[in-house]
Amino acid sequence: MKRNRSIIRSRKQMDKRIERTRRDVLRAAIALLGDRGYAAFNMEAVAEAAGVSKSTLYRHWPTRLSLISDALETLNVQPRPAPAEGDVRQRVTVLLQHLAGVLAGSTFAACLPGLLEASKHHPEVAEFLYAYNDTRRQTLVDVLREGVAAGELPDAFDPKTAALALSGALFYRRLMTSGPDASKDVEGLVALVLGAGAASDAMAERRLGK
Repeated sequence: MKRNRSIIRSRKQMDKRIERTRRDVLRAAIALLGDRGYAAFNMEAVAEAAGVSKSTLYRHWPTRLSLISDALETLNVQPRPAPAEGDVRQRVTVLLQHLAGVLAGSTFAACLPGLLEASKHHPEVAEFLYAYNDTRRQTLVDVLREGVAAGELPDAFDPKTAALALSGALFYRRLMTSGPDASKDVEGLVALVLGAGAASDAMAERRLGK
């Protein structure tokens, strides 16, 4: 019995060490990607920064892109406004304020230019980056779709196109202008894409049978 308890305790300690090593590796990977970009990112530097052997690194992540993918997942903490937390404009505003903050000065923002540059030369990076952003934009698409279903947006409203317009404007502001912080523009952007009175106008149209 004592031996069984000892084995269980040993496994738990091992699991904690593995988890701690994993966190150290992913943290080092993100830091190096932001500092060096994709072209200069290599597994040897990550192993050295994290204090692990290259064999340990390659055992869990056979390629640098697989490591980057896991590392970026640690940054993907999105708010998910529930229906009870406001109408569609308020909920979309919460998501876009979050995105504007991420793009303005987060670790992800530091990694983005290097990944975009790499996507022009490495098809596998482009495929990863497109899929990564499609997945994260889906939350916004879902909220807009729920707005249509609830009668807060017109039946003809296109959630996917609207999500591209909303998030794309913030990415453009971050990458192509001198003012990367777009948080103050979010409410105006939402009003422009959804309409100043999106919820009330859509509901009025439905009541009138338009």
